[in-house]
Amino acid sequence: MSKIIALANQKGGVGKTTSSINLAASLAVLEYKTLLVDADPQANSTSGIGFDPRTIKNSIYECIINDIDPHEAIQKTDTPNLDLLPAHIDLVGAEIEMINLDGREYKMKEVLAKLNDEYDFIIIDCSPSLGLITINALTAANSVIIPVQCEYFALEGLGKLLNTIKIVQNRLNTKLDIEGILLTMYDVRLRLSNQVVEEVRTHFENLVFDTIIQRNTRLSEAPSFGVSVIMHDATCKGAINYLNLAREIIKKNGIVKKTGTVTSETV
Repeated sequence: MSKIIALANQKGGVGKTTSSINLAASLAVLEYKTLLVDADPQANSTSGIGFDPRTIKNSIYECIINDIDPHEAIQKTDTPNLDLLPAHIDLVGAEIEMINLDGREYKMKEVLAKLNDEYDFIIIDCSPSLGLITINALTAANSVIIPVQCEYFALEGLGKLLNTIKIVQNRLNTKLDIEGILLTMYDVRLRLSNQVVEEVRTHFENLVFDTIIQRNTRLSEAPSFGVSVIMHDATCKGAINYLNLAREIIKKNGIVKKTGTVTSETV
């Protein structure tokens, strides 16, 4: 069975899409079969991994609204072991179209259930909102990663997100865990970055990943080439950070790879 991880934060500009792409690519490079799901109408994960959203015919939208088999929408990427379930602009209207659907909060879960035995990890890039698509992602996921930027107002809105997660846990997905809070955009030269790290670790303690994602030029420019940072420059700080994050998640979950399948020592 797949380990499904959603990356969510209703704040924009926190490194959510960057983290989704590069965590997925890092897991794939570590030889775990991984699916990146673009659940954001902006389709930045789709374009950031090398696809033009305007040319996408079948996407997560068609899977949710029109019951298209996800296998008809999945795209192979240039990264070994990494596939993409893309998005396009039509997804922006999905929330309105889903309002009258039965079990509307479970539509993405139904889609991903068809892929459960085919991937070791499924990484969902959520939109920067707490709307119905994000609720769908949290309902489908085993756990959620919350990216938090090491900048002023870092904790702004975090309480609202945690409250939404608690509601989903109580009403829709009792098995949803917080995988961890991921500190992003860290600049070792700035006193503010260090203050934010200290503040977040003080507030959330063991919920915070040991790995911190540093500001990195290669990391910022990789999407313009339509590749993950590890395919752009595997030796840069950004690539090393995300590989460390992937290893931390694997270790935290006690996941051991055995002859093409993944098992968990903790289950």
